[in-house]
Amino acid sequence: MNLSEKLHETASKLGQKPAYYFMDQTTTYAELDAAVTKFASGLEKLGVKQGDHIALLLGNSPHFIISLYGAMRLGATVIPVNPIYTADEIGYILKNGDVKIVVGLDLLLPGVEKMHQQLTSVEKFIVCESGQVKESDLDVTKLSVYPKLKPFAEVIGSGDLGFKGPETDENDTAVILYTSGTTGRPKGAMLTQRNLFSNAKDVGEYLRMNKDDKVITTLPMFHVFCLTVALNAPLMNGATLLLVPKFSPAEIFRIGQKFEPTVFAGVPTMYNFIQQHPEGNPQDLKSLRLCISGGAPMPVALLKDFEKKFNVRISEGYGLSEASPVTCFNPLDRPRKAGSIGMSIVNVENKVVDELGEEVPVGQVGELIVQGPNVMKGYYKMPEETAATIRDGWLYTGDLAKVDEEGYFYIVDRKKDLILVGGYNVYPREVEEVLYSHPDVLEAAVLGVPDPNFGESVRSYVVSKNPDLTEKELLEFCKEHMAKYKIPSSIEFLEELPKNTTGKILRRALKDKVLQENK
Repeated sequence: MNLSEKLHETASKLGQKPAYYFMDQTTTYAELDAAVTKFASGLEKLGVKQGDHIALLLGNSPHFIISLYGAMRLGATVIPVNPIYTADEIGYILKNGDVKIVVGLDLLLPGVEKMHQQLTSVEKFIVCESGQVKESDLDVTKLSVYPKLKPFAEVIGSGDLGFKGPETDENDTAVILYTSGTTGRPKGAMLTQRNLFSNAKDVGEYLRMNKDDKVITTLPMFHVFCLTVALNAPLMNGATLLLVPKFSPAEIFRIGQKFEPTVFAGVPTMYNFIQQHPEGNPQDLKSLRLCISGGAPMPVALLKDFEKKFNVRISEGYGLSEASPVTCFNPLDRPRKAGSIGMSIVNVENKVVDELGEEVPVGQVGELIVQGPNVMKGYYKMPEETAATIRDGWLYTGDLAKVDEEGYFYIVDRKKDLILVGGYNVYPREVEEVLYSHPDVLEAAVLGVPDPNFGESVRSYVVSKNPDLTEKELLEFCKEHMAKYKIPSSIEFLEELPKNTTGKILRRALKDKVLQENK
């Protein structure tokens, strides 16, 4: 069984049930499954074969779901790409990923025009209408890429409803996810049919997803967190997706009032924006039975404030692209521990080890490693990086963690983000937690900067709700709550912190800022 087969099975049982709402319009499971089949057939008629690579330059939309499942039904490999990447970033992924077909929005055609001469492996660009491009704005017939363009609707229209896809193996690569590339170029994590199916199945069971659930899908679909938790797992269990093209707190409250959602998945920044939204009425989200947080550590103060205001439990979890992604979640049948990523989900084992790969005692900090059917088969065309990351069947995450006596794991920080102040370990998250506990702090980020006396010192960046808050006041607050060597040497106030498209705060961008200042 794979995801595409499971969708077909669900459609045969729950054909008239809504699979998703998009722009307040409903599509049933039967309609979705038919579109997937016809798209797969249409791709085959374009010359796409099992194992070929198809890139998706799409936001949250029916186009993404149909393209993803249609490609998998044909046995092709999908490469989701952030559509707001620069032409150079997209071009690298398309070249490195040996992409044959690109499915993208018409808004991206100017960028495609710039790239396509260098993308010799790309045979067709399947264009999805956004409704935001007028013929007067862009005459596609004048583009040199025009002969390679194919309308999305035409591909579906050419497909046969009786199409039967080829037999697939559970070890076939279903998706290649390019990691954010904090060091060097992005790496393509190869996720198999088994990886994705097992993780969606296990996550769905762990979170008790069912056909009565309505899941707000506002995380970017090209990101692995959304792909498994807010797309594949709900569809596998017959739930209904409430598709949100672009996150906004106002839209979340509107959807809450109109559709009575039961599950929300987001990153901490999203929870912060919802919590702070001046016109947000907690009653509009009273139907929620569960909120899921991941992608970055959730500040404890924010978690408690949100739960109190909206009277809903937040279950924090952990994952990474190389693990499809989920390895841990706070369980629903026992206490949720604030600050913890929870326990190992079913079929997945997590443990904390030292530099030699030996398990460390309870409470001691080490590197988190993971094993299970969700772990990737490797990085695309990068055998050395694969061997360095997967050792003896274990995936080394690069995250520093500890585990308590009850089996709850806690992420301390990224191994590479550890700050050494005069020989003492300072974990950025620990300092950030203190800053977040100050009533005037909206957002905070901490990193290490070179220091001639101590090797490194702590620098903080803060977004404040109070324009009168001073660095001196905040440093005094820090002195009350942490050891001297952990206290920031400086605090800089910013209007906003740099974030990626999932809302995750980018320490890397702040480090680049420091480098520029020191030149």
